[in-house]
Amino acid sequence: MILANACELYRDAGFIGQPAAAVSSLAFVIAGLAVVARRPHGAPTVTYGLLVVAVGAGSLVAHGPNPPWQAYAHDIPIATLLAYIAVDAASDRFGRRLSRGWWLVVPVVMIPAVAAGPTTSTIVQAILAAVSVGFGLERARVRPQLRRTTIVAALLLASGALLGTVGDRTSICQPSSVLQGHALWHVLAAAGLWWLAPTIGFSADTVATRRSKAGSDGESRRPTT
Repeated sequence: MILANACELYRDAGFIGQPAAAVSSLAFVIAGLAVVARRPHGAPTVTYGLLVVAVGAGSLVAHGPNPPWQAYAHDIPIATLLAYIAVDAASDRFGRRLSRGWWLVVPVVMIPAVAAGPTTSTIVQAILAAVSVGFGLERARVRPQLRRTTIVAALLLASGALLGTVGDRTSICQPSSVLQGHALWHVLAAAGLWWLAPTIGFSADTVATRRSKAGSDGESRRPTT
């Protein structure tokens, strides 16, 4: 059996159905925990890191035991993470703290979307991905200090998506192979999300704090007479 959107053959072998995809799902868990440990901007970064961990856990459920409810475990965390990234970037871009309702409503909306089938769920996720990328790039446009981080993260995510698509949906697909494009997608996507973390929670207040700190450090280094 081959699961939808994944080339790797599903082996009815208990907890690990698709070894490459299941093991590589842990890359999200590792990346998310690394983000939480670093937490440069406090609560926003911790929330982001935990959402990345949830994506990894959901992916492991889907590619591992693959229970009947796997689509909910897999799709809802992804959609919620995308919404969170979009709301965080929009909050900074427009200079106002947007309500959590803007992203917390997404898990609720995704329940009927997932129930409607993979096509509907994929469309919703694609829309959220486009919105999050759009706001992220717009934020990078007005915040030069975030451009390199944002662009590198976007390149990692884009290259992972490309390799995953080529590996899963073209003649390159080899279901019994250990090397899987979907697993590469997991690893590169996790790396991209980890790389993007310093932009999460960034705001005008962050810039002001850094400038203030830099000024204070300059004053403390100034020689006394």
